[in-house]
Amino acid sequence: MQTFMLKLDRWLRRHRRAVIGVWIVLVVAAAPLAAKQSEHLSSGGYAIPGSQSQRFVAQLPKIAPGAQDGLLAGVLAAKAEATAAEMRQALAKLDSAAEGAANVSLAPAVRARTEHAIEAAGTHQHTLVVPLALSVNEEGATNVATELRQRLDLSGPDSGPVELHLVGQTALWAGLQDLSKKDLATAEKAGFPIVALILVAVFGSLIAATLPLALGAVSVMITGAIIYLLSLTMEMSVFVTNMASMIGIGVAVDYSLFVLARYRQEIKAGAEPEQARATALATSGVAVIFSGATVVTALLGLYMVHAGAIRSMALGAIVVVAVSVLAAATLLPTIISLLGTRTHGRERLFARLSTNLGAVGTIFTGPRASRRADGRKAGDAFGESKGFWERWTALVTRRPALVASAAAIVMLALALPALKLHTSDGALRQFPKGNETLRGFEAAAQVEGAGASSPIEALAPASETAKARAVMAADPEIRNLEPTILSRDGREVLIRAIPRHDGESSQGQEAVKRLRARMPAGMLVGGTAAYLSDYHAEVMGSMWKVALFVMCVTFFVLMLLLRSIVLPIKAVAMNLLSVGAAYGVLTLVFGTVETLIPPLVLAVVFGLSMDYEVFLLSRIRERYAVTGDTRQAVAEGLSSSAATITSAALIMVCVFSVFALTGVPSIKQLGLGCALAIAIDATIVRLVLVPTAMELLGKWNWWLPSGLAQRLPDTSIEALGQHAVAAVTKSERRPVATDVA
Repeated sequence: MQTFMLKLDRWLRRHRRAVIGVWIVLVVAAAPLAAKQSEHLSSGGYAIPGSQSQRFVAQLPKIAPGAQDGLLAGVLAAKAEATAAEMRQALAKLDSAAEGAANVSLAPAVRARTEHAIEAAGTHQHTLVVPLALSVNEEGATNVATELRQRLDLSGPDSGPVELHLVGQTALWAGLQDLSKKDLATAEKAGFPIVALILVAVFGSLIAATLPLALGAVSVMITGAIIYLLSLTMEMSVFVTNMASMIGIGVAVDYSLFVLARYRQEIKAGAEPEQARATALATSGVAVIFSGATVVTALLGLYMVHAGAIRSMALGAIVVVAVSVLAAATLLPTIISLLGTRTHGRERLFARLSTNLGAVGTIFTGPRASRRADGRKAGDAFGESKGFWERWTALVTRRPALVASAAAIVMLALALPALKLHTSDGALRQFPKGNETLRGFEAAAQVEGAGASSPIEALAPASETAKARAVMAADPEIRNLEPTILSRDGREVLIRAIPRHDGESSQGQEAVKRLRARMPAGMLVGGTAAYLSDYHAEVMGSMWKVALFVMCVTFFVLMLLLRSIVLPIKAVAMNLLSVGAAYGVLTLVFGTVETLIPPLVLAVVFGLSMDYEVFLLSRIRERYAVTGDTRQAVAEGLSSSAATITSAALIMVCVFSVFALTGVPSIKQLGLGCALAIAIDATIVRLVLVPTAMELLGKWNWWLPSGLAQRLPDTSIEALGQHAVAAVTKSERRPVATDVA
């Protein structure tokens, strides 16, 4: 890999204009597609292949034409001052919108019945629910609802004396898609400036700070275009854009930060620009590729859950990580080559600020000189003074058992509430109070009941009709039964029951479980509550597979990198503590979390924590190979990487926190969970548990069975720096003209 990166660096310098040109073409082509990335996103992804609810849907066509069509209705919510004429005007607007849209209509009989109700009400108008006829199934109905929302301008201002809404499960998802778009725009507007401020503080240079930020924007934009193209051919969740943007901003900036930070360290140590750039690619660049591949692999673990919503969110995150790695490995060094000294000069305005930033700022402020045995300054090799981190390591390792126990107790205390973690699903409870879509649902519920738009349905043998209806009628959740629909061959019947609560409620899902247990053999139960119940069972039942996969990936990657059995086991255990603490805090804050959150937080946190694990432990391992002293290796490893890790983690935490403050509940939960886990990982784990645990383990840290040691390749990342400098010095006989101010 080191040889490849050195060759890549030379190739990028020779073809810098072509490289920049390709990236410019990609950005220009991606911009219009990224702007449309949410147009074809789906509210689906909750159907589980082979589940009873999915088999129920597959059997519906044999009942009667239209039996599998989705449910959608308009709501005319009259205010106190509403007149009959204004109600008729709202009805005409709904009719016109339905007439102009595909796969939906307002039946003449329904319109006549509604007009009669308006006339009968006279001067005392009230809320009316107007059923719409759909000619597509539940998934296709979401696109219909989205188009109708646009035609009716439901995301606009208050509609006056008569509020017009759409209701039905598909209408909820269409409204949530609009809300997610707004939240994403708000989060990105807030996130980028915050990240910019951190980068300016870290680098002390507007130009240097702009590079990671620009690469983050490029990565997110190109990913948005890819999401749009993917959504044309496969089902992509409405949450995929938020997921990709959240992960992308943090990861792209962090990866660029790692490479640029190492480049500036080498420049500070006296290296020529071409040597510094090659060293940065051969060390931090390799680590970025290594880390990115690990994040992608961890996210692939989510494909063990047979749910389209989770898989599409994992795919969005995988794409943005891959694009971010590519940008950090090709676009960033090319721009560095073009900008020359402007990327590592310190602007006078920020010099005093960075001096006072402590550990974060010292990475670029110029280290104190302390000589090593090889004659180089410690700061030259590691980029900052050893003093603080030596003192810190000495402090926490003075009583390692006590300090490690205290840190572990804190994390276990945070994780304890997770034992009472409850999950829920759906769109209804994602809306903030007062939202237009929620107001429409509440208005319709007052007229028809909360469960009218999400019936529980049963497909039973015709011979068991009476028994099936009796079982359904006896359930306390069932409010009333609709007339039975006989299949065309007369062998089966469709029974629709209106529940007392909405289909996303826990009461509805519990009713489904009871009905499935009590119904005659051969009967299928479907509907919103049924497929959400099957989805919950699949996700939570797959958690152990996801956890096992990401733990194994983490273990084997770190074993290859660190040539140790003990350190990977320690890393897995500490990652589990971080995830557990995040689950516990989520339980305390939200009480109930979305079902997709636990596996997403698990995979994302295990993947992202590998970035910090790789950068810290690889440097500790290198110093241990030189000194043979664990405490000294930890101190020097921390001194060379802690500030970069702290800066990168701070950026990631800030990005996740922005989404936690602006998103719908599911995105809030994902943002908060990841922010907490990353913050804990970069502080309690990296700065306390890692040094104390390594002090306690001593030489056992590096234990590897001899037979296995002979078979594993030598994968030391940080040691590549010396080879890179030598190779570049030998191959570059004259100064490179591009590296000028």
